[in-house]
Amino acid sequence: MEIIKKYFPQLTDTQEQQMAALGVLYPEWNSKINVISRKDIDNLYEHHVLHSLAIAKILRFSSGTSILDAGTGGGFPGIPLAIMFPDCQFTLIDSIGKKIKVAQEIASAIGLENVTCKQLRLEEEKGKYDFVVSRAVMPLPELVKLVRKNIGKEQHNALPNGLICLKGGELYNETRPFKNIAEVIALSEFFTEEYFKTKKAVYMPL
Repeated sequence: MEIIKKYFPQLTDTQEQQMAALGVLYPEWNSKINVISRKDIDNLYEHHVLHSLAIAKILRFSSGTSILDAGTGGGFPGIPLAIMFPDCQFTLIDSIGKKIKVAQEIASAIGLENVTCKQLRLEEEKGKYDFVVSRAVMPLPELVKLVRKNIGKEQHNALPNGLICLKGGELYNETRPFKNIAEVIALSEFFTEEYFKTKKAVYMPL
């Protein structure tokens, strides 16, 4: 939890309590339904919560922004972002029912009223959103093809509506089809921990 306060010192008391509760709830749920690898649960805050919050360093969503978390798994990046932006609406979807159950139960347990969880494949999601966020769900060309239909036209933010996805490793081939519009951001710009040396985000207006 200290690592979150290090990079986001402006959290309200409520946000701090909600962030702190994740450290109890995720290990508890993970012992029943595996959403984070067993050996990685000890790194929950650095590898999952802080990683998700890199998106908050790229863009501070304006009040009223609607965000779709595509392939949320157990709630990343959607739940940490929903804590960070209580005035925005988050829809978390995943095709695997038990993973969505974990996200739903955790969102309810910490009192997040700005989160809707749905068991759905990305192809089936018809809603319009300002942004789609995701964490290493699928190769970029495939993801762009599926989410283009979900980006609304009305603009509310400092960046044009589009896709922000968290990725690791070599992205040259994935971003090549979009080389004129995709912006690759190294997360080591924001976070000094070793883990983030190879982590990146891709922002693409759609």
